[in-house]
Amino acid sequence: PQKTSFHRSQTLGYKNGFAFSRLPTVGIGRERLYVNQLSQAELDELSKRPMLTYRQAKQAPPSGFIPAHVAFDKKILKFDAYFQEDVPLSAEEHYRIRQVAIYYYLEDDSMSVIEPVVQNSGLLQGKLIRRHRVPKNDGGDHYHWKDLNRGMNITMYGRLYRIVDCDPFTQVFLESQGIELNPPEKMVFDPYTELRRMPMHKYVTPSDFDQLKQFLTYDKQVLRFYAMWDDTDSIFGENRPYIIHYYLADDTVEVREVYKQNDGRDPFPILIKRQRLPKTFVDKKKTFPSCVLEISDQEVLEWYTAKDFAVGKSTTLLGRTFFIYDCDEFTRNFYRDKFGITDFQPVEIKKKPLEEVPQVIPPYNGFGVLEDSLQNCFSLLPKPPRKDVIKMLENDHRVLRYQVALESPNPEDRKRRFILSYFLSNDMISIYEPPVRNSGIIGGKYLGKTRVAKPGSTTENVMYYEPSDLTIGSTIEVFGHRFVITDADEYVLNYMESNAESFPTATLQSLRDHFRPRQVLKETAKSDIPMLGTSDQEMDELIVQVREEMKLHKYLNNKSIQEAFLQCDKDGSGILDKAKFLALCDSLSVPTNSFLVNKLIDLCSCGEDKINYRDFLRAFPC
Repeated sequence: PQKTSFHRSQTLGYKNGFAFSRLPTVGIGRERLYVNQLSQAELDELSKRPMLTYRQAKQAPPSGFIPAHVAFDKKILKFDAYFQEDVPLSAEEHYRIRQVAIYYYLEDDSMSVIEPVVQNSGLLQGKLIRRHRVPKNDGGDHYHWKDLNRGMNITMYGRLYRIVDCDPFTQVFLESQGIELNPPEKMVFDPYTELRRMPMHKYVTPSDFDQLKQFLTYDKQVLRFYAMWDDTDSIFGENRPYIIHYYLADDTVEVREVYKQNDGRDPFPILIKRQRLPKTFVDKKKTFPSCVLEISDQEVLEWYTAKDFAVGKSTTLLGRTFFIYDCDEFTRNFYRDKFGITDFQPVEIKKKPLEEVPQVIPPYNGFGVLEDSLQNCFSLLPKPPRKDVIKMLENDHRVLRYQVALESPNPEDRKRRFILSYFLSNDMISIYEPPVRNSGIIGGKYLGKTRVAKPGSTTENVMYYEPSDLTIGSTIEVFGHRFVITDADEYVLNYMESNAESFPTATLQSLRDHFRPRQVLKETAKSDIPMLGTSDQEMDELIVQVREEMKLHKYLNNKSIQEAFLQCDKDGSGILDKAKFLALCDSLSVPTNSFLVNKLIDLCSCGEDKINYRDFLRAFPC
C-alpha cells in the first residue's frame, strides 16, 4: 500500500548516436533488483569456463553485426590533385594550374572536391564539387576507393584531375586493403601565380645626369615662343596664334591658346598640357596598338629639348606643325648665353584683310514697332530702342485729342465717330470709338498706343505722323484705314498757340478758323443780349458758318437729307418733334455733337420739344 510508483524502468539507451540495451536495476515500485546484474558480456565470459560437469562446454554466440556508417564513421581518404584550365583572353598567361583536394568518405562512398582559397586570385574558389556519389561512367557506376591511386588521372564531370599524392591515413588504409600504391609525384604550381609572388628584379644603371641639379638651377625659368598653327588646308581652317612654354627645370612643354575679344571660340586656355613631348619613337611593329601606348623612356628614342626650338623654324608637336615667329627677351638671352645664337629677327605674319559684308536690312513685316523690330537685325540679344527721356518728362500727361470720321464706302461705317489721341511724350497715337446704343457696333479701343508711319515711308527713311500733320479736314491713313479729322479739343489750339514756333502756320490757322465761331458764340453768350431775340441776320451768319463746317464732311448728301425730312413731315407743317428730329439726324450722319450744329438746332426750336426743320435745312442747300 505504500508504493506510489508503478512504471517500468527504462532499458533503452543512446551513446554517441547509437542505441544499446541495458539491464534494469529497479523493478516496479522502484524496488532494487538483486538478480540478473551481470551483463551479457560477463555471462558470455563465464560460459567459456569449464563446467564442473563432464560434458562439453557451450560455445559463445557470434559477435553482433556492425554497419558501415558505424565502422567507418569520420574516416576520410584525402588525395592531392590539380587540373589545368585554358586562359584564351590574356596576353600574360595561356593556361592556369589550379590545385585541389579530393575527399573520399568511406561511410557512404561519397566524394567532394575543394580548392584552397588563394588571396587576390580573382577566381571563385572553395567547394568545386559538393559531397555526393560521383558517377564514373554512363552505365550508372560510381567511383569507389578501389579506383583511386597516386599518379593517375580521374575525370569528374568532364574535367580531368591529376592525383599526385595522398595523406598518411589514406596510404595506410589502402595498403591494409591490399592495394599497391604508385610513387608520389610533385605538385605542379601555377606559373603566373609564382611570377606574381616573386617579381623579376630589373637592374638599371643610374644615369650620370643630375636631375636635382637641373631643377635647382633652372627652377621657375621658362622659355616663351610665339607661334602660329596654319590650319587653312582644312574646311573652315585659319591661322591661329599660340604661345609655347618650355620649362627648363624638367624639360616639359606647354602650348597655350591666344584668345581675342569676340573671336567666337570657347575659352579653353591650354591646347597641350605641361608634359614631356616625344620627338622620335623606337621602331615598333605595325600591329602594335599604339593608341593605348603609355609613353615612357622605353618607347621614346629622343625627347624635345631647348635645341629643337628656334625663331623662324617649324616644330611638329603631337602631329601639329607650329611656326615660331618670335620669342621674349628672356628666351633671347638664354639662347645667346647657352648656345651662342644671336639671330632672333622676328618673322612678320601677314594677315588677310577681312572682307566687309554689307549689312542688308530685311523689309518691315508689320509686326511690332519698327525701331524695336529693327534691333533684331543688329544683335543676337536685341536691346530696346533708346527713348528721349527729357521729352517724356516735359510732355508727360500731355495728350492732343481729335474727333475723326471713318472714310468708307459703307454707309454704316461713315456714321461712326472716333476719338484720336496723340501723346506728345512718345509721339504715339491711339484711337477710341465711343459706344453708341443700338448701333450694332461694339465700341471701345480701336487702336492701341503705337507710332503710325505716313504712307510711302520706307524702312530706311521712316516718317511718322506729327501734330503738324493733324489739321481740321485733313485725312490720315492708319494701317490701311483712312480717317478725316472733323474736330479737336480747345486744348489743341491752346497748346499750339503757346508753342507757335514749333508748328506750321497753316496748321495753326486751320484750328483758329475752326474755333472762331465757337469763340464768337461764347462771347455772345456772356453778353447781356438774350438769345431768344436773335435777328435774321445772325441766323443767316450762323447758317453760313454751318455750311462751311459741313463742307469738311464730304460724306454728307444734302439732297438725301432734305428728302428725308420732307418724308417725315406728313402734314407739311415744317415742324417735327425734337426726339424724332435728333433720331433722323443720327440716321443721316449729321454731326449733331458739333457746337455750331447744336447752336443752330437751338435757334430753330419752337418750344421745348418742337423744331422748325425748314430753317435747319437752309444749312444744307441742295
